Amino acid sequence: METSLGLFLLSAAAISFTGVMLPGPMTAATIAKGYGNRDAGALIAVGHAVIEIPLIAAIYFGFGHFLGSPQVVKVMYIVGGLALFYLGFRMFRTAGDAVGEIGGLPTSSLVTGIVVTGTNPAFYVWWVTVGMALIVGAAKFGFAGILLFTLVHWPCDLAWSEFLSVGTFKSRKWWTQKVQKVVFTVCALILIGFGVWFCLSVLL
Repeated sequence: METSLGLFLLSAAAISFTGVMLPGPMTAATIAKGYGNRDAGALIAVGHAVIEIPLIAAIYFGFGHFLGSPQVVKVMYIVGGLALFYLGFRMFRTAGDAVGEIGGLPTSSLVTGIVVTGTNPAFYVWWVTVGMALIVGAAKFGFAGILLFTLVHWPCDLAWSEFLSVGTFKSRKWWTQKVQKVVFTVCALILIGFGVWFCLSVLL
């Protein structure tokens, strides 16, 4: 039985939301940047799209198997893991600074979205597994299906990231320096933890 385009897009949106809502480097970065900027999540989502949309196009045009090759995956895990560890370590060192000061991440939320997305190996792995299956499904409806899939998927990233940054920004009036230190330390440890995990996973 053939799936209609509408039903496919609905299922793609549901799968996309389960992916973006999983805690990870992007979540930690969005919370950290959301303290100082209510709309940091939207800017991070735009930065995320800078990496994601070309990747969708690359998979659609047949480069997915190259990205999913064992050698390329190993390189992504090592390079990305080291980069995330570095960002987390920088944030960890400044977690106890004055209230409102955020260290470790790029000053621009847009650049943060690009950097955190580009250095996250799990992002690429998701796209060459779950994402590739969705792209294959979208391709059955032609290029219009790919375009509509992209237009359905990215707003999921946008909505979740903006929800996190707005929630963080609105709650900051209750933040003391101690609370900030705890929150930013947790965010930093998330980045460090993923960095270590990605590097070690290549050796296991």
